[in-house]
Amino acid sequence: MAAAAASCRRPIAWFFSLAAALFFASWYLLLDSAAPPRALAAARGQGLRVGSPGRKCDPSNAALRVFMYDLPPEFHFGLLDWKPPGGGGVWPYVRGGFVPEYPGGLNLQHSIEYWLTLDLLASEQGAPTPCGAVRVRDAAAADVVFVPFFASLSFNRHSKVVPPAWASEDRALQRRLLQYLASRPEWRRSGGRDHVVLAHHPNGMLDARYKLWPCVFVLCDFGRYPPSVASLDKDVIAPYRHVVPNFVNDSAGYDDRPTLLYFQGAIYRKDGGFIRQELYYLLKDEKDVHFSFGSVVGNGIEEATQGMRASKFCLNIAGDTPSSNRLFDSIVSHCVPIIISDEIELPFEDVLDYSKFCVIVRGTDAVKKGFLMNLIKGISQEDWTRMWNRLKEVERHFEYQYPSQNDDAVQMIWKAIAQKVPSIRLKVNRLRRFSRFETNRTDETPTRSSWLENQAS
Repeated sequence: MAAAAASCRRPIAWFFSLAAALFFASWYLLLDSAAPPRALAAARGQGLRVGSPGRKCDPSNAALRVFMYDLPPEFHFGLLDWKPPGGGGVWPYVRGGFVPEYPGGLNLQHSIEYWLTLDLLASEQGAPTPCGAVRVRDAAAADVVFVPFFASLSFNRHSKVVPPAWASEDRALQRRLLQYLASRPEWRRSGGRDHVVLAHHPNGMLDARYKLWPCVFVLCDFGRYPPSVASLDKDVIAPYRHVVPNFVNDSAGYDDRPTLLYFQGAIYRKDGGFIRQELYYLLKDEKDVHFSFGSVVGNGIEEATQGMRASKFCLNIAGDTPSSNRLFDSIVSHCVPIIISDEIELPFEDVLDYSKFCVIVRGTDAVKKGFLMNLIKGISQEDWTRMWNRLKEVERHFEYQYPSQNDDAVQMIWKAIAQKVPSIRLKVNRLRRFSRFETNRTDETPTRSSWLENQAS
């Protein structure tokens, strides 16, 4: 009888073991699928899993200690239609793999606020990150104060006025942001001089920028900013997020790229972009030159990908603004960029020598008949190959990704901001010289703490 009972219990035990294994496996797959496919693919390609347990970053070892405001979700991930689970909280739990996905297409080119915010959340939650910048909860222990407003996404999605509203939701968000900052002791302490504001889209923060001029802006260029608001001394230039895919395992050398010079994009532009149409009429009939109109509509991105990968040199010409994502598409396609934009500022130029992997030409020279073609044809195969190899070495510095990796675009931006910290401290300390006399003032003279309040009202 005992043997018979034992033999009956074995199948039951085996059944419960199998059921438990299937239960845990299903939960693993559910959590794994919660992260966006693009993020998971990038992470797995680097041997990482989004949301895998890790250590929290140590602020004492970080190059940059960052206090980040807990702004309501409407300013950041709420713009991606993310809602806090259970109706509470401010941030997604990135360690658990719950990373809201950013929209694709041209939206991606100005997505830097998304990647930097994710990296700060990872530093605090123990998700994978190089820990170059670490979130701290005590503003007094921070080097800078981070304002997590997804300004570029706000402009792209909400810049149009929807009746019966008298202003766009983007402008309304900017106004509410100014009111929020005016109420914060961190702003009053420094007058905003240690605040980092992301406005990478040329039209991002279109109203608020003139009121946030003391802050450190992270921008794509200074084309639509007066010197009184933004400059290289105070602010940081960040790369666009490339739109075309990386050219992985590129072996297409000089002889494998039949097109000498490539440009596909908008030809008739305003402001400094007039040079595009001048170059079009100069180059359109040249042999081995592809110069035509193009956009991201339809198969535009795929056509640009194939065209750049089949070309030795890629034109990067000033448009409505001095910069565009075309430069960074060229870099990840390993098509040697020809930069023609006199007002352009290049990201990380303090550590990168662009002359090693780009050809930079003055606009006045480029429009001279025959100048550009003679210049390009005079570059030897050996010199071109040297630049091509250098492109493959530096492309990692222009890569936005989650989880972030050492020396990618996210970490390079943090380093660029960290270099501003001594200057920021000087400005803040000078501002505090007479702060004791402002503590109990009763006159009507505006102070630095009331200035933003007046601007926001």
